[in-house]
Amino acid sequence: MKKCKWMSIVAFFLSTTILVSGCSLPGLSASSKQSVTIGMTDSTETQILGYIEKDMIEHYTDLKVDMVNNLGSSIVMHKAMLSGNIDISAVRYTGTDLSGALGMEPITDPKKKAMNIVQKQFEKRFHQTWFDSFGFANTYAFTVTKPFANKEKITKVSQLKPFSKELRLGVDNSWLKRKGDGYEGFTKKYGFKFGNLYPMQIGLVYKAVQSGKADVVLAYSTDGRINAYNLVMLKDDKHFFPPYDASPVVRDNVLKQHPELKKVFQKLVGKIDTKKMQQLNYESDGKMKKPSMVAKEFLKENNYFEKGDE
Repeated sequence: MKKCKWMSIVAFFLSTTILVSGCSLPGLSASSKQSVTIGMTDSTETQILGYIEKDMIEHYTDLKVDMVNNLGSSIVMHKAMLSGNIDISAVRYTGTDLSGALGMEPITDPKKKAMNIVQKQFEKRFHQTWFDSFGFANTYAFTVTKPFANKEKITKVSQLKPFSKELRLGVDNSWLKRKGDGYEGFTKKYGFKFGNLYPMQIGLVYKAVQSGKADVVLAYSTDGRINAYNLVMLKDDKHFFPPYDASPVVRDNVLKQHPELKKVFQKLVGKIDTKKMQQLNYESDGKMKKPSMVAKEFLKENNYFEKGDE
């Protein structure tokens, strides 16, 4: 009994020391004088961009970068930023955070307005800096097979209407029930429904169209499998989907503590267009390269954007 009592006293003092010293869970800590923390979801795109940022920061500064992976969603990432558990969101999308973090109505046009709102509101509400876009937007995109597009001369979503009753749509499960920019909103905006709906995981829609089980696929515009599966993206000519311009977000107090970070992120503004992001995603999803390796190869090819914003 005396031994147990003594061990309890020791445990109490140890735990008190840990709390006082400000220690936290490994891999989920706020910035220190020597390091910053980047948060990522489990998507390939987010991880590639996160490692691009990591390598850029470590290339241009003396800071060490810690990575927090698989945060689950943009909302989880947002909460981690607010709590100070991460310093940098690897990538955020205007359309997602307009309705999510900001609780505002989606803005479909023009893009600059959406970007302007999120930048001002994130600064005002959360004291976070939303940088200008990497140069691409990852939005939903209706795609069809190249032979079908060429035969019927289809380039826009509205041109699918005459064929809609016969068309089979392969679509992400969650989109069918989304409010605002989901299927119900789409049918009201474009004035037609697809004859057959095949909800499935987003990764399976490409196999469905390849095997002839789907005619139309609702994809993400930066998915490298669009080109790999010989699909054509159709123009959202009624501006149904809100812009999803992609940018990193950094807490203001971190930029104040490490002002050199601002120049690093400015170097990445406008450097990755949609076609390039498709290619980078395919390097990982299609060729099975690790996102960290894809990021490193990309930066080496571009000499770490040595002539970027100074």
